[in-house]
Formats: sequence, C-alpha cells, structure tokens
Amino acid sequence: MRDGLRLYFRRPLAFTGLFMIFLIGAMLLMSIPLVGGVIGLATLPLMTLGFMAASRAALRNESLGPQLFIAPLKPGAPGRSALIKLCVGYGVTSVAVLMLSHWVDGGAFERLQVVMAKPDVPAQEVEAALADPGLVSGLLMRITLMVLVSIPFWHAPALAVWGGQSANQSLFSSTLALWRAKSAFLLYSLAWTVAVAVFGIVAALLFSLLGMRQLVGLIGLPAGLIFSGAFYVSLWFTFVDCFGSDDAPPTTALPETLR
Repeated sequence: MRDGLRLYFRRPLAFTGLFMIFLIGAMLLMSIPLVGGVIGLATLPLMTLGFMAASRAALRNESLGPQLFIAPLKPGAPGRSALIKLCVGYGVTSVAVLMLSHWVDGGAFERLQVVMAKPDVPAQEVEAALADPGLVSGLLMRITLMVLVSIPFWHAPALAVWGGQSANQSLFSSTLALWRAKSAFLLYSLAWTVAVAVFGIVAALLFSLLGMRQLVGLIGLPAGLIFSGAFYVSLWFTFVDCFGSDDAPPTTALPETLR
C-alpha cells in the first residue's frame, strides 16, 4: 500500500488520467444494449493488467498512456488468447454474481441506487430504502461472491501475459499465491479500507466544524480518484512480491515452477 501511494504521487496526473480514460471507456461499453454489461465488466482484467504495466513503466521512467490497456490484445501479443478467455470468464462470472444478488435482495440494492441518485431526495424515502429487509443480505452476497471471484483473477492477467500461462493455470496460480499470502493480503485489504474510512470521517468532521458540510461531497470525487488510482498502482507490487520480476529481486513466496 505504501509503495502504491508513493509511486502514485510521483505521477498523480498521469495515473489519474489513465483511470478516468478507462472508466469512461468502460461506461461507454456498458451503454451498449443487451451485451454492454458483460462487455464492460469483461474489461476489468485489462484494467488491472494495464495499471501493472503502467506502474512498471513509471518505475522505469517511461511514458504512460492508454495504449497500455490495449497492447496485450494486439494480434501476436504474448498471452493474448489466454487473456481474452480471462476477460470473457470474468465478465460472465460477474454478471452471474450480480443477477444472483439481485434475486436474493429482491432488487433492494437497485432501488436504493435509484433513490440516492435523485436530487434533493426526501429523508423518509432514503430511510425506507435502507430499511428494506433484503438489502443487507443482498450486500453481503455481493461482497462475498465478488471477493471470491477476485481471488483467482487477481494475478491471472499478468501471469497469462508475462508468465506465458494458460487461462486455467493462471487462475490456479493466482489462487494459490493469495492463499499462501492470505495474512498479508488480509492486512493489505484492511489497510485500504481503514484509510478510506478514516479520510471520510476526518473530512466530514473538519468541514462540519468549519460549517461547510456541503463541501464534503465535492472533495469526495477527487479523493475517490486518488484512492482508486493508488490502489491500482499498488497491484504491481503485490504481483512482484508473490512472483518476482525483472524490476525487483525474486522472492521465495512461491515455488520456482509458479514464477
């Protein structure tokens, strides 16, 4: 986490620009009728791989650009076939998770999103949406299943492209890596969660004391971009610590056969 934040603030505009470009592109893809949702979600492995490549490029003092996201998909690129399979698998699996969660909560989460998107929504309407009995179970279902899905896909794109592994082998290697370093990844996840929560609490208290609570929402957007960008930058360091890299001394976290 510390390495991710340090590298992000070396080139904050470049990393934030990459994040926004990808986000806008994914939103445009998701607007396509019928298949947009699957296609948009299927691009997320490209995002993690692209940010790993961007982090490595930044450490080498190379230029950063959106071409990092699409370079692995060019004809003849190493691991292209396995990466495409991973993208399709992630998109289909994520949609299945969302559909199952929607069925569990009876659409409570979707109704809450609609209510929160309305301008000047009455407090009673928000309270009614939050009081829906299916909301908690649906949220727990979404979080649990998405965490389980993210484990095999965490390192898989990088292993497919840089490690020459097949789609199935990369999913297995990623799962094994996270399992063997589960304590470290638990602390890593907890650290990001606490950092975001503490920032939100401190910002809310500070602006409340200054009598400018309306500015909390304004600072939320840039703060979200910073935390999101730094998180994705830090993914490179989680990969290096598990599998080693030409840019860092190899580690002994996994057997040589998995590097």
